[in-house]
Amino acid sequence: MSTQHSASDSAKHRHRHEGPGKHIVAFIFSIVLTLIAFAAVMAGEVNKTFTYIIIIVMAVLQVIVQLAYWMHMKDRGHLMPIIFLFGGALIAFTAIIMAVYWVWW
Repeated sequence: MSTQHSASDSAKHRHRHEGPGKHIVAFIFSIVLTLIAFAAVMAGEVNKTFTYIIIIVMAVLQVIVQLAYWMHMKDRGHLMPIIFLFGGALIAFTAIIMAVYWVWW
């Protein structure tokens, strides 16, 4: 009876393979985001400010998709890499703001 119990416990703790389905959906979503940004740039009659906003929104969504699906940040056990990514982004953002402040004022 102990072999059945340990076999079921090990099956519960085994890493489950996702399969290609979610990766294909993420790949198609990434292509759609890229095409939306490309279309916004190629449309010459659109306001430049609106085009910049579309490009930035598509870039942020693209980063989220890349981190969640290709870098597996959506899975359990990735808290420290997520904290380090946000910490690095905060440092980079602060450095950019300070460089702009230093150059323009």
